[in-house]
Amino acid sequence: MIIPSWVATGLDLAWLGYGGLFAAAFVAATVLPAQSEVVLATMLMSGRYEPSVLLLTATSGNVLGSVLNWYLGRNLARFRNAAWFPFSSASMDKAEARFSRYGHWILLFSWVPVIGDPLTLVAGVLQVRFLIFVIIVIVAKFMRYAVLAASILGWAL
Repeated sequence: MIIPSWVATGLDLAWLGYGGLFAAAFVAATVLPAQSEVVLATMLMSGRYEPSVLLLTATSGNVLGSVLNWYLGRNLARFRNAAWFPFSSASMDKAEARFSRYGHWILLFSWVPVIGDPLTLVAGVLQVRFLIFVIIVIVAKFMRYAVLAASILGWAL
């Protein structure tokens, strides 16, 4: 049987146990490509790990990765007008408008692939208060993993 590479990667990291899941979740929250959901799903289906500890591990790693994004964004903000700054003035203005329109609650979408990681970076650039950031991101990231675990294990939410 041929196993797709993304599944094989999940299996490899699952072999590392909780630390592998934490690492996958951490990296997945940064701008680097990673699939923590595959690792979590593999570990849940194996039946060898405690689901509540898996949820806590995945959420912790993913939130800490988002905190790194926030920190980087916060420190990059002072270079906003530099030519090398990774966001154009127009894109920063759009991000500020979205944050102004939706407020901090837009961070509830921090779990969404492709847009979630940049949202956490922009939250730092826009100086979103850390405590508010962390609380909202914890809720968003936990709910994503809880829904995944529920769908795999047949839990009723």
